[in-house]
Amino acid sequence: MNLLTILSIGLIAGFLAGKIVVGHGFGTLGDMAVGAVGALVGAPIFAAFGAEAYGFLGAILMSTSGAVVFLAVANVLRIGLGFRRTA
Repeated sequence: MNLLTILSIGLIAGFLAGKIVVGHGFGTLGDMAVGAVGALVGAPIFAAFGAEAYGFLGAILMSTSGAVVFLAVANVLRIGLGFRRTA
């Protein structure tokens, strides 16, 4: 994959995860970062279930699912540590 494809997948996956978990996005760079972390989290999750991601749409699905897991864990940790979101 080339760099533009990877950045596009990260941006789309981060955007979707931001809509699913938090309710709003994190800006362009934040969405890309969340999508990239999502890809790193999603790949082992898919592998654990014996699934593989094929093509652009599969990569978005895998990255989005990983990003959702990442954001859910981050929210639990933030709430558990007493950090509150202020608007």
